[in-house]
Amino acid sequence: MSDPDSSAGDPPSALGRLLYGGILAYMAVDGFQNNDKRVAVAEEKGVPMPDVLVPFVTGMLFVANLGVLFWKFPRASAGALVVFFLGTTPAIHDFWTMEGKERHANKINFLKNVALLGGAILLLDEASNEQ
Repeated sequence: MSDPDSSAGDPPSALGRLLYGGILAYMAVDGFQNNDKRVAVAEEKGVPMPDVLVPFVTGMLFVANLGVLFWKFPRASAGALVVFFLGTTPAIHDFWTMEGKERHANKINFLKNVALLGGAILLLDEASNEQ
């Protein structure tokens, strides 16, 4: 039995995608502007080839965000966001290995990214149900 209030094939809320996408766009632009700092952090965390991977995943975040925002290739776009958050969140925001203010700041960023991951999973589910 289908839900009479849902319209199959309609993209999720444009306002919701704009708000979600605005945060992701800010994260990507900030990542590009602070690439050297982010590469240094990734290198410190033991990320392999950080000089290649950091700009690559930042670009992936930016492009995937555009896909979600404009609802183009939504499964691939939302899937790329899931991959981004699953890969970067525990590797960069490993608050459980830290103490003091650094621990607190990284815990907040870890939890923020988990919430953004949840949003990406919802978008992936929505995109998958459109068929």
